[in-house]
Amino acid sequence: MPSPILKAGSRPPWVGLGAAVWVQIAAGNAYNFPLYSPLLKSVLGYNQMQLTIIGVANDIGESVALLPGIACNKFPPWAVLLVGCVLCFFGYGVLWLAVSETVASMPYIMLFITILIATNSNAWFGTAVLVTNMRNFPLSRGTVAGILKGYIGISAAVYTVVYSLVLKESSLNLLIFLALGLPVLCLALMYFVRPCTPASGEESSEHGHFLFTQVFSVVLAIYLLIITVVNQMISLSHAVAYILIAIVVLLLLSPLAIPLKMTLFPVRARIDSSDQLAPPEGDATQTDPLLTPSPSGTNLVRFHEADDFSDLETLLAIGEGAVKEKRRPKRGEDFNFQEAFIKADFWLLWSVYFLGVGSGVTVLNNLSQIGVALGSDDTTILLSLFSFCNFVGRLGSGVVSEHFVKKNTLPRTFWMTCAHILMILSFILYASDLSGTLYVATTLLGICYGVQYSMMVPTVSELFGLKHFGINYGFMLIGNPIGAVLFSVLLAGNLYDAEAAKQGTSTCIGADCFRITFLVLAGVCGLGTVLSIILTIRVRPVYQMLYAGGSFRLPSSAIH
Repeated sequence: MPSPILKAGSRPPWVGLGAAVWVQIAAGNAYNFPLYSPLLKSVLGYNQMQLTIIGVANDIGESVALLPGIACNKFPPWAVLLVGCVLCFFGYGVLWLAVSETVASMPYIMLFITILIATNSNAWFGTAVLVTNMRNFPLSRGTVAGILKGYIGISAAVYTVVYSLVLKESSLNLLIFLALGLPVLCLALMYFVRPCTPASGEESSEHGHFLFTQVFSVVLAIYLLIITVVNQMISLSHAVAYILIAIVVLLLLSPLAIPLKMTLFPVRARIDSSDQLAPPEGDATQTDPLLTPSPSGTNLVRFHEADDFSDLETLLAIGEGAVKEKRRPKRGEDFNFQEAFIKADFWLLWSVYFLGVGSGVTVLNNLSQIGVALGSDDTTILLSLFSFCNFVGRLGSGVVSEHFVKKNTLPRTFWMTCAHILMILSFILYASDLSGTLYVATTLLGICYGVQYSMMVPTVSELFGLKHFGINYGFMLIGNPIGAVLFSVLLAGNLYDAEAAKQGTSTCIGADCFRITFLVLAGVCGLGTVLSIILTIRVRPVYQMLYAGGSFRLPSSAIH
């Protein structure tokens, strides 16, 4: 792959981050399934099982990111985003044709494929902006991952507000908006999402800029939660509704205030690598902040001793001409997918992530039924609460983990362990059906679900590098649909239907509808806790090496 042309200067990365916020909102379009699925059921005559299988297609589409991951290493971000626009347009466009009965009697398998294509646009949108911004801000990976993943969490609330206040709860209008509005939005922004030359060190203003973005994202999340609740309580006029939406747009534009401020009030900065174009690939004089030797280089020999126990035999074989020397990457360096695939840490991380998000998505997919079964009068508030807490978990874990990884070299997987433990508690609260525990359990689970997502992203890049981050990250996401099939469809769905059959109705009422499911999921998170502890112990030396100087540095052995 030829070396990409990197945009120089300190402003372009922040412009790209501001544009990525909007693309991430578009990348959350799969969250709209609960809004238009009742129309699928009524117009097309599907039963609950058929609708559940269509929901699995929704989960699979948004999570299959292997092709986008490969594309990110071969094509510029705008090309990856363009593919997402095409998938979004054709997927939701054909879905609108079917639901509006413009095209009569569309086969069930065709609709399954259509939703798969439509929601796969999420993977192309999200992977393009995530990979690009992680590379543009390599020294603040946890913070960037938390911000971008947080905005995907917010997107569910954004769509709900737009659906209620602008589209007047019309599923047909929503599908038109998804088919036309999102591609146009991403086409308009794709020029601004571009690779930039990262700074050689952490700028003094960078922390303040990230803090500004985080504060306004929290303000947006709280604002969306408030207007969702208000809209449920009182009827709003058209004028008020459009004013409220205008405020949402302004809050989404807030990250662009950073490059605007840098333009209006420039600060004379020292000349460093961020003020120059990157030299061509292969230039021996090229400097890269990701390849800066660690101040703790004297400890690297001890760190890698366990991996190099056969070096003597290898050197002898090389000397005799029996084998050719081929250096294997060490943890913390760049692994391609084949190299990462055979590593124990890779599968441990995948398992920890799969067990966490698989159990979490089970509750998310069945949250309305859980609310009804446990006596909630308004499941919309329950869904809004989960969405808000999901955002808090994603954004908050990025901030907290970034602080402790730089201050104490604490692995990010530690927070995945904490999330698994709290998820056990939340499932026990669900199963107990005690008074007032429904909203407490949903709050805990929403936060922990967001933590699992947000912590996986920077951990993959730190253990296996940024060069092939796209495909390694894409493989991790496969845990989402697998968890949805195993825990949501096969476990929760079957147990719910069995209990409903005992009650002689299609709607199950009472704690017994999901009690066994919750106890099984608590056990699943118990296994996740054990595996995450093992992973944290294994990777602690890696983080001690990578962050020994208080900021991210690759080992000196990576320079070759």
